[in-house]
Amino acid sequence: MDDFDMLGAPQGSAGNGIGADEDPAAAFLAQQESEIAGIENDEGFSILDSGEVPSSLIQDPDDANSRKQEVEWKEKAKLELEEWHTRQNEQLEKTKVNNRAAEEAMVSELDENSPGTEWERVARLCDFNPKSSKQAKDVSRMRSVLISLKQAPLVR
Repeated sequence: MDDFDMLGAPQGSAGNGIGADEDPAAAFLAQQESEIAGIENDEGFSILDSGEVPSSLIQDPDDANSRKQEVEWKEKAKLELEEWHTRQNEQLEKTKVNNRAAEEAMVSELDENSPGTEWERVARLCDFNPKSSKQAKDVSRMRSVLISLKQAPLVR
């Protein structure tokens, strides 16, 4: 019955080699603190006895190379940006020309108002693709009526 005492006194050894009075979290924290103390005592990057900073920290040989690379990268980036702007402007001009041509074609089609072409204009506005949308309502009868009116318009 003593084995089931949840609120009673702490058990001795749990069978894993760790005593009940030794806290694993406290041991871990102590180990981490000792490692941090060892890092803080590292003398590798301190100021020299004369008060000067080591020359290896002042002059980095990679520093000149990194500056050269940075300048090259900036020049390369400027060139790429200028090329992108020229391509973008060319594409914009092409789009403007195409839009103007399409607008002129649309205006000329709207100006065509000859009798008997009404159903042809309606047919141009309709999508006669039977597989346009699966979720839309079935408009096959309307499509067939418009096609028949386009082919044989009503006579008044």
